[in-house]
Formats: sequence, C-alpha cells, structure tokens
Amino acid sequence: QVQLVESGGGLVQPGGSLRLSCAASGNIFNIYTMGWYRQAPGKQRELVATITNGGNTNYADSVKGRFTISRDNAKNTVYLQMNSLQPEDTAVYYCAADQAIGRNWGQGIQVTVSS
Repeated sequence: QVQLVESGGGLVQPGGSLRLSCAASGNIFNIYTMGWYRQAPGKQRELVATITNGGNTNYADSVKGRFTISRDNAKNTVYLQMNSLQPEDTAVYYCAADQAIGRNWGQGIQVTVSS
C-alpha cells in the first residue's frame, strides 16, 4: 500500500555525519508513526528512532545526543541526521511507516562507518 524509498546512505569516516531521507508514496492515508530501524549482519533489527504525527520522538539509548529524527508531513518524508558516527553504527538502515493496517518497510540503505 505504501512505498518507502530511502536515500542518503554511504561510506563515512568515524566522527562524520550523514543525513538519511525516506519518502513515502502510494496509499499514504493515516500514517501515524514513521521511524528508522537498523540491522547489522547476524544481528536482530533494532529501533533507532521514531516520530509521531504530533512530533513526539523516541531514540535508542545508543544514539541519543548524536542522531535527530524529523518529519515533514506535507512531503510525507522522514529524516535522520546522524552525527558523530561510530563503527558500531554500521548497518542497513530501514525506514518504517505505521498505519492501522500494519507496518510498511523500505528496502533498506547501507551505512558504513570506517576509516
């Protein structure tokens, strides 16, 4: 029902920054919460940050103070500003958009932090 396209990933050195974007299209009615999750090889997918229609945010403890999630409801787009990146942040990052019918996932985008 909803298509999510992530952009902005890539390779960055430790201490660097990246800004991820996720644009929603299709049947985008009543998207309540959007967010970012990440998954490293052999690991479980974990929450990074979420944001509601009202702007309430939630962050994983590991990224608090370094990452900022924001949302442009008019553009149906969610962003993740990632600062002070560390090798432990290396993962595939997935965008998610929640509707009453269920959760929609993007294809994922690679973020690699390495010198």
